[in-house]
Amino acid sequence: MREVYFIKQNKEKWLGIEQVIQGKIKKNPDDLSSLYINLINDLSFAQTYYPKSNTTVYLNHLSSQIFQKIYKTKRVEENRFIYFFRTEVPLLVYHYRRYLMYAFLFFILFTSIGVLSGAYDKDFANIILGENYVNETIENIKKGNAVGVYQSGSTWGSTIGIIFNNIGVGAKLYIYGIMGGVGTLFALLSNSVMLGSFQYFFYDYGALKDSARGIWLHGVFEIFAMVVEAMCGLILGASILFPRTFSRFNSFKKGFKDSFKIFLSTIPFTICAGIIEGYVTRHALKMPLGVNLAIIISSLAIIGFYYFVYPSVVYKKINNHTHDAVL
Repeated sequence: MREVYFIKQNKEKWLGIEQVIQGKIKKNPDDLSSLYINLINDLSFAQTYYPKSNTTVYLNHLSSQIFQKIYKTKRVEENRFIYFFRTEVPLLVYHYRRYLMYAFLFFILFTSIGVLSGAYDKDFANIILGENYVNETIENIKKGNAVGVYQSGSTWGSTIGIIFNNIGVGAKLYIYGIMGGVGTLFALLSNSVMLGSFQYFFYDYGALKDSARGIWLHGVFEIFAMVVEAMCGLILGASILFPRTFSRFNSFKKGFKDSFKIFLSTIPFTICAGIIEGYVTRHALKMPLGVNLAIIISSLAIIGFYYFVYPSVVYKKINNHTHDAVL
């Protein structure tokens, strides 16, 4: 499409958005989100076909202004909290969805490396997990209690320690993205290889089923959140390496703001994982298998829906109302 026709086709809509920004036309937050999504689509098109034109610069500026307008709109505090998880984060996840795909592909690759390393090197688990941990776990397996390591310490003490540890791990996965994403990939490699070797270790000792009944009670939320945190680190790194039409500093600011919001969305899942690990996992082998499966499957359904399915639902819902919002 020629740029002149592109401008002619969308000029009236953009002028309408300018009036919304100037306060001449009032819109509710949902309508503002619709306008923003529509404008981002126009901006992406312009960046692809007219990367150095004034139209792209104009749309950059306009999208930045309406983005600020959304968050300057007064909302009741409770509603703002709900809006963050119900609309804001899903839209950001949808916008950066390819980074979630990259993070999962790297996670699968790195975990596979851990499994293969454990299969071909019998001492690999000792190197990665630590000799004392491995010996303790072997003794627990011999006693028929593969999840015995999760039964030490008090429930509340373990829970608090686990939550803070996992938040720390997630923060590293995210913040290390400032090194162009390389730091994030290294941290993801370390954690994924550990997971792969850990699971193969149980398989090698014939305790994979019992270990899975316990580990994945909390592991679904914990590991999925870890991958999303890696996604955030990749977004942060990409904002530095690929500023596109923004200045590098402005690209970094936008990348940090967006990725930090997605990172915050993982905290509730990390907390839930810590609570489950501290209070429930220790009873994994005493529970009926159906209860284990119910917790694991429901956890996977909840977090999988929120990050894989729901963002598309929110995007399509808002996009369907875009035309009405502009009129």
